[in-house]
Amino acid sequence: MKFAIVAVIVFLASAPARAQELAPRQAALPGVSLRYVDGGGQGIPVILLHANTGTIESWGSQIAALSGAGYRVIAFDRRGWGGSIPEPASGPQPGSVAGDLDALADILKLDRFDLVGVAGGGFVALDYAAWKPDRVRAMVVAATSGQMTEPEMKEFSARIEFAGFRALPPVHREVGPSYRGGNPEGTRRWMDIEEQAQRPGAPEQKLRTPNTYAKIAAIPTPTLVLAGDADMVSPPEMMRRWSAHLKNHEFDFVPDAGHSIAWEQPDTFNKKVLEFFARH
Repeated sequence: MKFAIVAVIVFLASAPARAQELAPRQAALPGVSLRYVDGGGQGIPVILLHANTGTIESWGSQIAALSGAGYRVIAFDRRGWGGSIPEPASGPQPGSVAGDLDALADILKLDRFDLVGVAGGGFVALDYAAWKPDRVRAMVVAATSGQMTEPEMKEFSARIEFAGFRALPPVHREVGPSYRGGNPEGTRRWMDIEEQAQRPGAPEQKLRTPNTYAKIAAIPTPTLVLAGDADMVSPPEMMRRWSAHLKNHEFDFVPDAGHSIAWEQPDTFNKKVLEFFARH
């Protein structure tokens, strides 16, 4: 099947007080017209995988920092999010995010690349690295439960969640109190992105295979696991438990960050990501 790319100019706002004009494109992949942005150039490719509450608009600070360091930065909206539109006539639904990622890497002629996945994007990074380890040079997995199916993880979640937790507005579950209190403009922008992230009626893509301890133990990829110490969804102790099964990983913290770790503390997050990639 031949894939088509159509360029579309849109305005993407990044973290508060920072905005830039980017040129997302639409890639005609099996089952989806996928919106993505590609910074181009000859640098090492880095693909950014957004949270369930985000889109490519969530990554402005990371795109700027990684591009400034010489990387070729690529981000895309998962199928049914943002500008990525499911197209049943061109392929089966709902597909998997890992499958769409692999198809995009093929169309961009990427051999090997780095991955950065936050929250729900972390589920996908682990799923993809277990499936195609030869394509992933290094990866960062941040603020995520890893969507582990292990009973230990389900029991952990049950112990930390209070009645009505899942019914809270996303901003109260996922954005730390320090950020909400100290940066009202950034909080409003986060809410704007979240409210428009998932398209009505979008199919829910599942992982290619469930994430388990045994599955991630087979991943050879150097991995940085980053926890936010104010994360109510995936607190550091939860992340320590599942990440202990990765054979080749480092564990670190971003202080005073909630579940939206890259948005809340972009400078610290970017610094840790860049230092890790530089070592690998």
